[in-house]
Amino acid sequence: MISEELSQKRSMAGRIGAAVQRSRHSPVAYTATARATFLRSFVPDDPTLDEKEKHLRAVAARRAYMLQLALKSAQVRAKRVAARKGRVARR
Repeated sequence: MISEELSQKRSMAGRIGAAVQRSRHSPVAYTATARATFLRSFVPDDPTLDEKEKHLRAVAARRAYMLQLALKSAQVRAKRVAARKGRVARR
């Protein structure tokens, strides 16, 4: 088991490393490969579509996916707020 002091030192070293990386490189540049790979997961397998149409559909599918995540997140937050209000009301 890692001691709390060692854990804090590692956390601080990671934060420093991230700050140095951001100071030297654009975050857009060092995340480009990951973003392109993520977008490829939404590209339709339809061979009749040209590349431009595949890209447009992949972007739309990604947007729909993100909106679905946002909706689920909002529902969970609303449920937590309702639960908190319920606990306060019982007191």
